[in-house]
Amino acid sequence: MRDINLYTIGFTKKKAEYFFEKLRQSGVRRVLDVRLNNVSQLAGFAKRDDLSYFLKRLGGMEYIHLADLAPTQKMLDDYKKHKGDWAVYEEQFLELMAQRHIEERISEETLDGGCLLCSEDKPHHCHRRLIAEYLQKKWTNEIRVTHLV
Repeated sequence: MRDINLYTIGFTKKKAEYFFEKLRQSGVRRVLDVRLNNVSQLAGFAKRDDLSYFLKRLGGMEYIHLADLAPTQKMLDDYKKHKGDWAVYEEQFLELMAQRHIEERISEETLDGGCLLCSEDKPHHCHRRLIAEYLQKKWTNEIRVTHLV
């Protein structure tokens, strides 16, 4: 058994300099984008193609979009637009991860040294934290999670 080092980060409320330095200093090797919408103009420097370029040029990091780890549009709308209850969202999201069998669809090698990226500033009410906790329960290897805030 070996430890897996997994990081999480959100880009909202962060300047690009802080965001990229935080990733670089932590030793992240790849950013695992778990957003449903990763091309929105509202994402600024974190739009898919721009982010991929900046990660490679500024930190030698890889960019991977993992759509299977994103919520559905309906789930996102119910929680964000219709001010849904976090507990309901959390339950639905964890059920979705189980239905998708994400523990079988992503390799430990991809996750190790990876950083789950979403938009939320903090991990408390973000699905990136739920993904990390879900995989901690499913895999036998120890997953050490560090939330970069």
